Amino acid sequence: MKQGFFEIIENTPLTKDVYRMRLSGDTSAITAPGQFVNIKLDGLYLRRPISVCDAEENVLTILYKVVGKGTAQMAEMKEGTLDVLTGLGNGYDTSVSGDAPLLLGGGVGVPPMFMLCKKLITEGRKVRVVLGFNTKDEIFYEEEFRALGAEVEVTTVDGSYGTKGFVTDALGKEYSYFYTCGPEPMLKAVFGATKTEGQLSFEERMGCGFGACMGCSCKTIYGNKRICKEGPVLRKEEILW
Repeated sequence: MKQGFFEIIENTPLTKDVYRMRLSGDTSAITAPGQFVNIKLDGLYLRRPISVCDAEENVLTILYKVVGKGTAQMAEMKEGTLDVLTGLGNGYDTSVSGDAPLLLGGGVGVPPMFMLCKKLITEGRKVRVVLGFNTKDEIFYEEEFRALGAEVEVTTVDGSYGTKGFVTDALGKEYSYFYTCGPEPMLKAVFGATKTEGQLSFEERMGCGFGACMGCSCKTIYGNKRICKEGPVLRKEEILW
């Protein structure tokens, strides 16, 4: 974990309530896709945990959805400096993916899939990505995944674009391993529908974000784990629902 100050270099809407923010600063603590950052905002006691979409040399990209006071405040920022804790969480392990991994992202669970997809393709994997949204107007980053070289399929609950249904309705072809991130009902459905081993990234309300407060603990077959520290990524075989 590292604390640093980042300059806002972009903050633009991708949909009605999803924004992309690019920040300039030290990204050296971000070592794996699936990690997150914790952002301090003026007037708010708790930092806001946001998953990392991409991290290049001195440029951090996050995608966030406006759902409360903190993210609404972020959406209004055009410039300025943010106090950010980076390198939080364990991230995804790509060494076990096999040759044809499947990535399943739902809503605001899509962003960490991007950095993961980039890494897997760099490692020579043939990646298929399924992105799930409620409706066509909520879709973002479809073309960005295609530009990486991934095979991409989109599902919408209302059928207004792509395959009608949920990400589990587009499992389709054989795959060697799966990675997923999204709301818990989606994760539970993916857990039940997938036939291989995989890794699931959980969203949880957090206090500190680095394991001190124990506020985001969950039960696993190995005992309690902290989503912010030993997670947010858990392996399929250790999860207890």
